[in-house]
Amino acid sequence: MTGTQTRPMRWQDLPAVHRIEVDSFEQDAWSLGSFWGELAARPRRDYVVLDDESVLGYAGLDLAGETADVMTIAVDPQLRGQGHGVILLEWLLHRAVLAGARQVMLEVRADNEAAIGLYARYGFAEVHRRRGYYQPGGVDALIMRKEVGGDD
Repeated sequence: MTGTQTRPMRWQDLPAVHRIEVDSFEQDAWSLGSFWGELAARPRRDYVVLDDESVLGYAGLDLAGETADVMTIAVDPQLRGQGHGVILLEWLLHRAVLAGARQVMLEVRADNEAAIGLYARYGFAEVHRRRGYYQPGGVDALIMRKEVGGDD
């Protein structure tokens, strides 16, 4: 990961971001138009890509006062398990603290064990479960929270 860096997501990144989105989330994937809308919502929404001469992953955050919400985080499925998700999650947490957030919230599919494990290692805890939220398939959504800022 020598040349790997995070940088703000640009409009030109959207085709690569959308490819990763579809490869990662299949039936739950955001549309290309959704990403355009998210970038247009800056500065309240903040998006970053992980770049190493191509987009390896991306993440986004909604900055709404004391609570920041992870909007999305994904790594190219062919590149998972190499620490890219950690880099993106650490960026999200750092950005939330800089914006003055006291907590970070996220939603994750209950069957995404790798993501849940990563979030738990970083101190996120389940606070709610939305039964049958993801359709089709009726997969539960876990709502997780981490306290940030202050002494953290």
